[in-house]
Amino acid sequence: MAIKVLFVDDSSFMRTILKGIILKEPFALAGEAANGREAVDLYTALKPDIVTMDIVMPEMDGIEAVKAIRAFDPDAKIIMVSAMGQQSMVIDSIQAGARDFIIKPFHPPRVQEALKRVTGI
Repeated sequence: MAIKVLFVDDSSFMRTILKGIILKEPFALAGEAANGREAVDLYTALKPDIVTMDIVMPEMDGIEAVKAIRAFDPDAKIIMVSAMGQQSMVIDSIQAGARDFIIKPFHPPRVQEALKRVTGI
């Protein structure tokens, strides 16, 4: 059974890069969102197995989206996506309920390691 992933980033280019790294067995696309508000709506509608969540986005940032998703589903598995230099935001994300974080630019083995750890595969 495929592990469904929701990709959240305001940059379609970043979503495409992550999909290229992640979307191999056993992972499958659940959906894509361009901001935190869309992410919360899609999470509640699609109930993906895991989410990759950018931090800095319009309308609702990733930290607020993590809080909203975790309020809906305390067991949500969310991996934060951060640019270099956002360490304090990463800490805030983990405190909000994110399970791990990956840094842009992406290093594919680190992305895969985070997914395996968070999903338990």
